[in-house]
Amino acid sequence: MADDDDREMQIARSWRANAAAWTDAVRSGRIASRRAGTDAAIVEAVLRAAPASVLDLGCGEGWLVRELAARGIDAFGIDASPELVAIAQATDGARFECASYRELARRRPAHRFDVVVLNFALFGENLDDPLRAARMHLRPGGMLIVQTLHPGLAGDAARADGWQIEDFAGIADGFHEPMPWYFRTRRSWHAALSTAGFTVVREDEPRDAGGALLSLLLCARHDDAEAAARQTDRVADA
Repeated sequence: MADDDDREMQIARSWRANAAAWTDAVRSGRIASRRAGTDAAIVEAVLRAAPASVLDLGCGEGWLVRELAARGIDAFGIDASPELVAIAQATDGARFECASYRELARRRPAHRFDVVVLNFALFGENLDDPLRAARMHLRPGGMLIVQTLHPGLAGDAARADGWQIEDFAGIADGFHEPMPWYFRTRRSWHAALSTAGFTVVREDEPRDAGGALLSLLLCARHDDAEAAARQTDRVADA
């Protein structure tokens, strides 16, 4: 548990230290996989659900929230990094809040959304808090959309779950803190969602123009979102 807590703190520290470099890389289009199709894939997945409202958990500097807001969707972003949230809030036309998954999993939500997105935003081994937070913020019948690294892109690591290190060397200069992240196989992703009460209803494998794999995209519904919402209220009142 101590090692897991330490890695979680390292993940948080990395995003805080690298906030400016990450923002510059995103906004200048320096991340090849995003240009090749992962950004378009998550937008397409959200629009396919035809939501009136969307919550982007782990929103980073806020690009997806701004993109959806520009399309007339009531979009809201939450991230645990104060630095990234401050950058996001400095851009007009969208709403953002700073909070951790743990905080969100333990408080009554002010609003429930048609869609909750976790777009390359799940890095820890324990997914209890982020998936609970997602479940609590979904309206009955709402959709959870997760985009993550495709297991087929992880080389030998694709054989089993385990911790990896991202040093951002292939993205751009200016990243000061490497980040641990927990690799999952496809089976492990499905198991984690099922344990949290979600049923995967659609699975996509976005590819670039040449047909190369870019990511794994999972769309899931909670088996009983209404009961989960009632449980959330009981926890908040306790």
